[in-house]
Amino acid sequence: MRNQIPRPPNLSDAPVRLLDQIRERLRLKHYSIRTEKSYVDWIRRYIVFHNRQHPRQLGSKDVERFLTYLAVDREQSASTQNQALAALLFLYREVLGVELPWLDDLVHAKRGTFLPVVLSRQEVRALLRIPAMADTGSGDGGHHRSVATQAG
Repeated sequence: MRNQIPRPPNLSDAPVRLLDQIRERLRLKHYSIRTEKSYVDWIRRYIVFHNRQHPRQLGSKDVERFLTYLAVDREQSASTQNQALAALLFLYREVLGVELPWLDDLVHAKRGTFLPVVLSRQEVRALLRIPAMADTGSGDGGHHRSVATQAG
């Protein structure tokens, strides 16, 4: 009898890793590759944050703790925290089939306040390095010429 090469185990018998399940579900729902990478990264960080516990063993309080950690300890922006939240909601709803109760105790990251900046004419001139005498107030943007100059 010849030496037989052992056959690899049937791949359909092996459990599918969680991150592979997430990728598969994202692709099935036609999410972009950038969203896929971002979601997988956030879910991986969430799992590592909770000492590599499987998300099935975790719940809404654990999601709140992670998102609060991002806002308070890591001082992440509101949009970053929202992206992490979207990834975790996808994980629980679409992959694990679990609806999380509303996250009441979540500390939201503060959104920055943006004030519009309006420059004065002098500030615009300084910025563009335009001489002050170019603005004559004639309404033609300082591009008028005297009649004598136009004739010649």
